[in-house]
Amino acid sequence: MAAGAVVGAWMLVLSLWGTVMGDQNITARIGKPVVLNCKGAPKKPPQQLEWKLNTGRTEAWKVLSPQGDPWDSVARVLPNGSLLLPAVGIQDEGTFRCRATSRSGKETKSNYRVRVYQIPGKPEIVDPASELMAGVPNKVGTCVSEGGYPAGTLNWLLDGKTLIPDGKGVSVKEETKRHPKTGLFTLHSELMVTPARGGALHPTFSCSFTPGLPRRRALHTAPIQLRVWNAVPLKEVQLVVEPEGGAVAPGGTVTLTCEAPAQPPPQIHWIKDGRPLPLPPGPMLLLPEVGPEDQGTYSCVATHPSHGPQESRAVSVSIIGSVEGPGLETLALTLGILGGLGTVALLIGVIVWHRRRQRKGQERKVPENQEEEEEERAELNQPEEPEAAESSTGGP
Repeated sequence: MAAGAVVGAWMLVLSLWGTVMGDQNITARIGKPVVLNCKGAPKKPPQQLEWKLNTGRTEAWKVLSPQGDPWDSVARVLPNGSLLLPAVGIQDEGTFRCRATSRSGKETKSNYRVRVYQIPGKPEIVDPASELMAGVPNKVGTCVSEGGYPAGTLNWLLDGKTLIPDGKGVSVKEETKRHPKTGLFTLHSELMVTPARGGALHPTFSCSFTPGLPRRRALHTAPIQLRVWNAVPLKEVQLVVEPEGGAVAPGGTVTLTCEAPAQPPPQIHWIKDGRPLPLPPGPMLLLPEVGPEDQGTYSCVATHPSHGPQESRAVSVSIIGSVEGPGLETLALTLGILGGLGTVALLIGVIVWHRRRQRKGQERKVPENQEEEEEERAELNQPEEPEAAESSTGGP
């Protein structure tokens, strides 16, 4: 009664997990239980049977007996003679054989080929293109499928129809990697196409994963729709400045517009004084409230897929009434030198004037001293005749 209940329970498990029994080929999902029936074995002991297996876990044939075995965690014989694999894995892929002898002495053999599978996650297109250009190779994107077993295949579709690589207009670069621990596969498929000139302008691409085992449904990515440009060559890049001439009053606004007519539209980058500006690409450069730091020489570079970079002529931006960079420094240096020379000249002039004044003062003092000395000398040399006369007149 108990043995019948066990058998019934395991048969219920088989029906739930969809394990196909009776045929020699058995497929099971990784991690799920599998029960292999030993045909011809008595439903309950005593039983004469022998299970042999040759899988990724063994180097040769391994024999299991109903009496139990250290392999019970991997594979064990049930009371009814069936073989249980509690959680089948990649290493359990291989051949299983059972030989049973009935009570009447009839011998029956059962052979099974077990294969496992794992359904990967839904594939996706990574790094997709936003547009394509007719007449030249374009990368559409890379389709990625992760976590499947067996590896399976990736296929690209255009407007719902499978694309077949021809090495010319359609080419595919594939890469398969296997995880070192789980054994599961990751697939990469990069699609390159060359749209025909005058062809569809809005093609839709998608990718599908086909499992490596039959009777398994394919998995599809979300579709992407791209714009196809019929290339118009880039002839000349022109830079327009407003106001004309690029000269504005302090605090004014200057607008630079890079005109580069082509299809698809080229990427525009800006250069000032020979150095790229750290700005996002764009056809217009606005300089509000222009100050001294905005003065300089500007140009734009247009990069087109079919022609490469092409630079415009340069234009100057300046402030009215100001002297730019090096000129201002030179003027300041010149004024400084002239100011220094003027100061030196002034000091020299003051010194010369002071010395001349001293000399004139000395010249004026010399004549005055000479006159005083002459007067003194004259007084000393004057004759004493009046005194003698007075003495003579005073006598008897």
